Amino acid sequence: MTAPAPVTRRERTRGRRADPRAGSRTVRFAMVLGVVAVLGMWWLSVPSGFAATPADAMTSLGELSGMVGAFLVCAQVLLIARVPWFENAVGLDRLVSWHRSLGASVVFLVVAHVLFLVIGGELLSRNPPWTEFLSLLNSYPDMTAALVGTIAFLAVGFSSARLIRRRLSYEVWYWLHVTTYVAIFLTFLHQLSGGAHFVAYPVNRVIWIALYLGTAAAVLTWRFILPGLDAWRGRMRVVSVVPESQNVNSVWLTGPHIDRLGVRAGNFMLFRFLTWGHLATAHPYSVSAVPANGYLRITVGALGDHSSRMPALRPGSLVFAEGPFGRFTADRASRSRILLVAGGAGIGPIRALAEELVRRGARPVVLYRARSAQHLALLGELQSLPGVTVVPLVGRRSELGYDPLDVDPLRRIIPDLHDWEAFICGPEGMGERVEASLRMLRMPKRFIHREELSMS
Repeated sequence: MTAPAPVTRRERTRGRRADPRAGSRTVRFAMVLGVVAVLGMWWLSVPSGFAATPADAMTSLGELSGMVGAFLVCAQVLLIARVPWFENAVGLDRLVSWHRSLGASVVFLVVAHVLFLVIGGELLSRNPPWTEFLSLLNSYPDMTAALVGTIAFLAVGFSSARLIRRRLSYEVWYWLHVTTYVAIFLTFLHQLSGGAHFVAYPVNRVIWIALYLGTAAAVLTWRFILPGLDAWRGRMRVVSVVPESQNVNSVWLTGPHIDRLGVRAGNFMLFRFLTWGHLATAHPYSVSAVPANGYLRITVGALGDHSSRMPALRPGSLVFAEGPFGRFTADRASRSRILLVAGGAGIGPIRALAEELVRRGARPVVLYRARSAQHLALLGELQSLPGVTVVPLVGRRSELGYDPLDVDPLRRIIPDLHDWEAFICGPEGMGERVEASLRMLRMPKRFIHREELSMS
């Protein structure tokens, strides 16, 4: 008798997906409750004269901003710690969006923490700001480590700004973000050894240590230990790399348990290819053909160093994959008439979605945006799917004199779009343009589905 294939943690949690609206409300409520708890800790341990003078008020505000910022850092990490309940309740795309939004708040609070403490000390001692800053470094324990951690936080925060992020390779951005874990450790030390609300308040210390230990345990469990075990059990190998169009390649993969991964059309996974040029980072790529007969396919656009090296992959190369992730799936469709809009390597998940929707009895229309006919990857496959109507929108805007995804061109293609439902996958700018056009054509927002991470 053949032994059963191991069941991954994704399979164990599959089928228990909560209502995303209820899950979002629950997670938001928990975060607000956490901030209120931190405010309560600060209030119960703040001295009675915390605002007796401007210097006292500035110092108190500095301590409060530091405590709230430290809590939000833990919340940020937990949102992307791959905790199954969070992902099933909210969806990884929304969790990542919240994580990014919190990043700006954390940077603001970290800067406010330092500025308020320096201003408070300056008002008290009458020293110039730079002298007061050096005095703070020398007056409290673990401040040098905290300074290094703060600089790391600021570097990570600024690297995520859209203007800077576009100029960084994924690898540089990724490893900058890895330093966040070191920054958290370095700043945590000075909170316990020098924080006015922890040194003399053992209950606060215990609560704070529990918060950080719980966060660390979640990260170790759900981002490293369990994914590592799942990746090893479900390890894959490269079968072949197939050019699909200019700068777009498909990678066919196989593995002993590939049909048990629970991958659905529209999902993406994190792939780490164990070969030179790919080993250092895992990248999110969408599935363009769901597992069948022991094979799975991803279709990747050459958008960076990692994806540009796909053609150099050799058959037999070992691959670790984590996932599947994402809620860009056919079961979100609630209308009979469905529009699929693809651009660039976004054609991968759109192609898989089109096939799934046909199996469900739908007859989707695919708008395929490309700069030239040479960039229409997987076009033949889409056109061969029964019941699928494909409308290529080819040409640069500068050459056409208009944007094919603007309101009037879309209205000419489908006059009654307000009665349709849309799934959009492509570059961020294209997605925003399509969504804006559909909203102007009176398509309700709840029927417009985008998921940035699902894009290869």
